[in-house]
Amino acid sequence: MTTALVELKNVAKSFKASDGTPRSVLEQVDFTLKEGEIVALLGQSGSGKSTLLRIMAGLIPADGGDVRYRGQPLFGPAAGIAMVFQSFALFPWLTVQKNVELGLEARGVDSAERERRAEAAIEMIGLAGFEGALPRELSGGMRQRVGLARALVTEPAVLLMDEAFSALDVLTGERLRNEILELWGSGEMPTKAMLVVSHNIEEAVMMADRVLIFSSNPGRVRSELAINLPRPRDPDSLEVRALIDEVYSLMTAKPHAVAGSAEPARPHLSDRLPEADVNSMESLLELLLSDFEGHADLPKIADESELTDEELLPLSDALHRLGLAKLEHGDLVITGLGQRYVEGEHEFRRQIFGQQLLSHVPLIAYVRHSLEQEGSGQLKEEPFLRLLSESMDGQEAERVLKVAIEWARYGEVFEYDFNTGMIHLPEEDVA
Repeated sequence: MTTALVELKNVAKSFKASDGTPRSVLEQVDFTLKEGEIVALLGQSGSGKSTLLRIMAGLIPADGGDVRYRGQPLFGPAAGIAMVFQSFALFPWLTVQKNVELGLEARGVDSAERERRAEAAIEMIGLAGFEGALPRELSGGMRQRVGLARALVTEPAVLLMDEAFSALDVLTGERLRNEILELWGSGEMPTKAMLVVSHNIEEAVMMADRVLIFSSNPGRVRSELAINLPRPRDPDSLEVRALIDEVYSLMTAKPHAVAGSAEPARPHLSDRLPEADVNSMESLLELLLSDFEGHADLPKIADESELTDEELLPLSDALHRLGLAKLEHGDLVITGLGQRYVEGEHEFRRQIFGQQLLSHVPLIAYVRHSLEQEGSGQLKEEPFLRLLSESMDGQEAERVLKVAIEWARYGEVFEYDFNTGMIHLPEEDVA
């Protein structure tokens, strides 16, 4: 029987919004990480993936539910769990050796043992000879290796990786990922299980035995895909490409308003708008029509456009929201309106864009209506930020409002004064 290392049952986590009310980040999360497996966790930004990892690492407590490590309730950091972060988070004044030793020093390991274990971990991840180097003397890939060695030196049974390769260039990230898989397969690593949070679908399929898709608002496991292919895996094989297609389909499937309902969830005022700029949306729509005759699966678009998943998925989501394209089973299909949009002149595009914003983006429609009700036709941005902060943190509220303003300015729905922070109606719409 496979040993369960980390178990989460009905886990929930909330943070306080700006008005003091609780904002749910995670709800009803059920998940078990078993010995001998690598699990990848995929989901949109802001879905609570990093929060979940910090709960599993014992860095923050859950508000509800049960979190266990090796069958025992988890209260605070566990000696058998280590985490690798997206940022390298190295102390710049410490050498590679001293950075790697930090975790052991915090646990009271004597200096001779710290030195021995740090040297072994540094050699294992391919940095032998750089023990005396400072972080500024290392490349990004080498700095992330130091972060990995710092986690492995504690000989963790569970390794949690939070976007560990995303700050690296593509080739460096792929090389480091492959080296970790080689260590995993060789048995040299002390680690018994890994949970990898990623935005990269191909990376997840190449690494994992299971892929979990996380939903947003609040975060929970929405779907799961088992991957039974032996490693190493060929990224160009038919089996891997089919799995990548399937994950894209799961990632872009729209949640239903009620379980079992055929009706999709209706857009809401507090929806997290995707990080998608107008120029990139238009370029993607033009590429879809010109190179794919208006219909293509997302992996092919990613290859042709050289967009990362972190870029392509929000752009596709935005086009879907605005009715210019449809996401269907991992494919992006241009709509009749989208085709007319591509074929139209600049002013026609802006007119269509504005109409679609008012019809399909409640936040933008609400701001426009509020401005129309105001005699001066202008309002400060703060009330809208406070409204968004009731359902998301302040940083995310600022990002969402920034996206809404960018879209609305292009569609001539409303304008924004960057000097004063005032949102106002376009001059031609002011009575």
